[in-house]
Amino acid sequence: MSTKIVPVIMAGGKGTRLWPLSRASAPKQFLEFLGETTLFQKTLSRVSDAALYEPPVIVTNADFRFLVAEQARAAGVPLTSILLEPVARNTAPALAAAAAVIAAKHGEEAIMQVLASDHEIDANAVYFDCIAKAAAAARAGRLVTFGITPSEPATGYGYIETGEDLGNGAHAVRRFVEKPDADRATAMLAAGGYLWNSGMFMLPVGLFLRELQQYAPEVLAAASEAVSKAHHDLDFERLDETAFARAPDISVDYAIFEKTPIAAVVLSPISWSDLGSWDSVWKTGRQDEAGNVADGSTTVLDTRNSLVISRDIHVAVQGLENIAVIASEDAVYVGRLEDSQNVGKLVKHLAGLPKTAKLTETHPTSYRPWGGYTSVLNGERFQVKRLFVTPGKRLSLQKHHHRSEHWIVVRGTAEVTIGDRTIPLRENESVYIPQGEVHRLSNPGKILLELIEVQTGSYLGEDDIIRIEDEFGRG
Repeated sequence: MSTKIVPVIMAGGKGTRLWPLSRASAPKQFLEFLGETTLFQKTLSRVSDAALYEPPVIVTNADFRFLVAEQARAAGVPLTSILLEPVARNTAPALAAAAAVIAAKHGEEAIMQVLASDHEIDANAVYFDCIAKAAAAARAGRLVTFGITPSEPATGYGYIETGEDLGNGAHAVRRFVEKPDADRATAMLAAGGYLWNSGMFMLPVGLFLRELQQYAPEVLAAASEAVSKAHHDLDFERLDETAFARAPDISVDYAIFEKTPIAAVVLSPISWSDLGSWDSVWKTGRQDEAGNVADGSTTVLDTRNSLVISRDIHVAVQGLENIAVIASEDAVYVGRLEDSQNVGKLVKHLAGLPKTAKLTETHPTSYRPWGGYTSVLNGERFQVKRLFVTPGKRLSLQKHHHRSEHWIVVRGTAEVTIGDRTIPLRENESVYIPQGEVHRLSNPGKILLELIEVQTGSYLGEDDIIRIEDEFGRG
């Protein structure tokens, strides 16, 4: 029986709180905010020590499956399993399914560590000391959560009131407190004994399953059946939809932790943020002497205590204070940092308007298992895209009923199948794909392949793809 910890990384999300960089199709954990590594990849890095951890289990949904697989591959972290939730059912059913999978593979004596994929954490010696204390408490028969030492009376987090000292940095949980208003948060910090609820856990698998049976039997029954009827799809495990949909939509806090008498909390004086607002991104970023955090293509002049991020266009900010300016490929957000907790309200408003709904759902750049594409220009009967294909990958063998395509290689080497012939294309070379012709694009090289694709025709939607052969299992 392995004594290693099995990480369970929750990688879902709606992508509303850090709009416009995050969207429904690409929430914050899969994006590079401040640096060249995504939050999901940073989370993988924290559990990459093979002496301490088994390969992680990832719980996500079908829309994010290729992002998960590709970013794990790029980070060089092997995975035990990628569980795909067929419907959203909150954390209790998701963790019940993960526990069932781990119990089958590693036995009920295994310890699983639950992590969110979108938290910013300084994984230093203090952090790993907290991990060791939590693992010890879990092996001693406790369901353990991590309580972050508060640095301010924050209103964006739930709180945990600590109870009896259990020794070695762990306390019994007296109660959970919902996100408080400012006055109540200030009073709790003044009273002492309150910690931020991090949403991270250390759980003995067998004990967790027994507590589910005791306090949330409907959750356990639905999740267990969904696992037993799951089917394998490439690198993924698709939980059975009919069974999983029967699970109550409930968090593990409500289902178990607020009911069980064996909950414990480890005091965790670590640098942590759930990056739930642009204000929190500013607080965790590297500030200059004027208190500004600027990233990407930006210029900041005579400005103080502000966050300025741009991915494509150049953004210049002058003479302002305490603001957030966030520019993506197709939208710009400007607001006071103190109001950034309410970005979700703005996104809901945009989603309800026909002209702006798409801005909340997708980026101009979309990712696929072979690479992805960026929409560059759209017009009547034409569209221009930038395609990028990962080394060794290829698109499906396909055809289109309503459009023809022109491909121009700008970087790398392409292998193009048109009908019954295959031709190589190098930089500055091009090819024409007639409407209705069977074709395929491959990258046989060792560097990223980039092309410009010009589509012309009466209909240019992504659903005009007839896949004849596809190694990724798409119809």
